[in-house]
Amino acid sequence: MALFSNPVQLILAVPMISAAVLAILPGYKLSSRINVLACLVTFLAAFSLFFIAPPAPGTYLLIDELNIVFIVLNTFVGFTASTFSASYIAHELETGRLTPIYLRFYHAMYQVMMFGMNLALTTNNIGLMWVAVEIATLSTVLMVGIYRTHEALEAAWKYFILGSVGIALALFGTILVYLSAQPVLGEGPPAMIWTNLQANAARFDPALLNLAFIFLLLGYGTKVGLAPLHAWLPDAHAEGPTPISAVLSGLLLNVALYAVLRFKMLMSANPGALDPGPMMIAMGLVSLIFAALMLYRRRDIKRLFAYSSIEHMGIIVFAFGIGGPLANFAGLLHMVMHSLTKSAIFFSVGHIAQIKGTQKISEIRGLTQSHPVLGWGLAAGVLAIAGMPPFGVFMSEFLVVSTTFDRQPILALLLVLGLLLAFGALLLRLTGFIFGEPTGSLKPSEASYVPLIAHMSLVLMAGVYLPGPMVAWFQAVARLLG
Repeated sequence: MALFSNPVQLILAVPMISAAVLAILPGYKLSSRINVLACLVTFLAAFSLFFIAPPAPGTYLLIDELNIVFIVLNTFVGFTASTFSASYIAHELETGRLTPIYLRFYHAMYQVMMFGMNLALTTNNIGLMWVAVEIATLSTVLMVGIYRTHEALEAAWKYFILGSVGIALALFGTILVYLSAQPVLGEGPPAMIWTNLQANAARFDPALLNLAFIFLLLGYGTKVGLAPLHAWLPDAHAEGPTPISAVLSGLLLNVALYAVLRFKMLMSANPGALDPGPMMIAMGLVSLIFAALMLYRRRDIKRLFAYSSIEHMGIIVFAFGIGGPLANFAGLLHMVMHSLTKSAIFFSVGHIAQIKGTQKISEIRGLTQSHPVLGWGLAAGVLAIAGMPPFGVFMSEFLVVSTTFDRQPILALLLVLGLLLAFGALLLRLTGFIFGEPTGSLKPSEASYVPLIAHMSLVLMAGVYLPGPMVAWFQAVARLLG
């Protein structure tokens, strides 16, 4: 047990060991339970970081106030998505869309993906973080194409190509950061360790840092799903298994965002470097307004919420670009609320699409009459993600808008325009889902509603009351971001 005395070791070891076990385990029911159990153990290990002193930074691992936010959120949504996945994938096996061999592969890749994301969030080495993001990307590429249909393979291929371009740009940016640090910290690993970089960033060559951040923002921005680098995201959501859609929107986008924020902190610590804020503001606003307009033209329910994810990642990047304690606080809160709400929406959408046998919005009607829990759950999720009170998304969007009005009134008008466009599109779709005569199959759902209810309960509670310790914690992280 001494080997796993450090929670960070469990956070990394459990997914890695579970992936190896699940790759050789033949039984579906047992493998799905092991997948859920592994995610639960990983989440409990991550949650324990709130109650113990973080281990001292090492050559390869780092735990601080910033990445605890991401780690706990990552492992929690990973656990609830695995619970949802168990019932969802069982239906895919029954209908013949997946075979037992593919299910074995799916569960193993799920844990590989969790390992890659956890490693990216906990590593103290910029090179290892790049490798970890690539591991998470490749594992999700394989899961997106798991149905082996023409559309699924095309979506996986597009994801692979665009993701590879993005990761190549991020690699070049990482190399430039290393080159800027090398004259100060020397060759080898010391010039790739986050804590060393942060402590000495003021002495780095600002010209190299400026160029590096452009490549890093474009590279990791591809993974975040920012326009115009977003083209892989709608296809990946529409053609892959819905649990992976929940993980993509709720987790993987955040992991890439975390990398951008780490490098933004380096830029802020160098007085000669450019302010990264305007670049982030521009990409955030473009993503928000573009995605809001595209919401009106979607005919596929999963593509609809994929564009909603692009919209909200735009809001988050915009908030961090504005910067300052309140905007950073709002960006962190919005990231958490979006992850919880969007994954809950996909939990509901996944089972609805299975029951109805379609993802076409025009063929999904009257859900509150035919399937009340799923219908009202989707309605609550859509209202929440549209920014309606009293949900937590309303609070975070209100904070983003208010701090922007205080500091950049013109930008605030563009921000509000994008929010109103998205609000109108989502409410327009919501009326069709809720009202009208039920269409398609009316058979009862055999889904587990626990993940959906748990997520929406947390989002509702956050909109009504944020506990004092959580506020203090978010404030500390916001100050850390500068």
